[in-house]
Amino acid sequence: MSMINWFKFSAPSTFYPLAGRLIPVFWALFAILALAGLWVGFFVAPTDFQQGEGYRIIFIHVGASWMSMFTYLVMAFWAGMGLAFNTRLSGMMASALAPTGALFAFISLWTGALWGKPMWGAWWVWDARLTSELILLFLYIGFIALTHAIDDTRRADKAGAILALVGVVNVPIIYFSVKWWNTLHQGASVSLTKAPAMASIMLWGMLLCALAMWMYSLAVALMRVRVIILERERHTDWVKELLAKRSQ
Repeated sequence: MSMINWFKFSAPSTFYPLAGRLIPVFWALFAILALAGLWVGFFVAPTDFQQGEGYRIIFIHVGASWMSMFTYLVMAFWAGMGLAFNTRLSGMMASALAPTGALFAFISLWTGALWGKPMWGAWWVWDARLTSELILLFLYIGFIALTHAIDDTRRADKAGAILALVGVVNVPIIYFSVKWWNTLHQGASVSLTKAPAMASIMLWGMLLCALAMWMYSLAVALMRVRVIILERERHTDWVKELLAKRSQ
């Protein structure tokens, strides 16, 4: 059996229909995982003996924080691919991911503030992790603003790629900040080298919610990139034919 030629999907004209077929799958997975994660997190998981019911914010906060960092890495990867190989789809993917990453960074900061008020007595402190997460949000906003400020899409993609790649250095700072500096923020609850610092049912709820956010990110990014493809490729024959069929 011959191998699938995945490189053919690097062209916007072939990636567009593939994305359309994948979107319903990711939305369905998001719905299933979100319902399961929220049910476990808010109705099955026990009350924490130290933080009470307030700890349940982690089922949203942790996943959003993870996705804000992971999405930035993926965005920077696509931006770098576009910068290195001058591929049209790479810049489109980076632009499609940026708003979702910014959303997760905002949710991370907002839910962190809701958790911090009862635990620390303050909505905000200039903690190393909080500050670096705020910088991440500004990097997303800067990427979006920069790419929209330049009319030439190729120049915009290149400028955005440089900013995205420079900003990558902030991601390990966010992750390791609680180890490198004396911060108020608690350490990681999940580690690849240590046993989890929480009950297994809590961990399952948190992981299910994080996976749901991942599926949401994929679905929304694919929807957004399809819009970007139609906008940027509107002068090509295949887009004209597609729009003509839709108008019939």
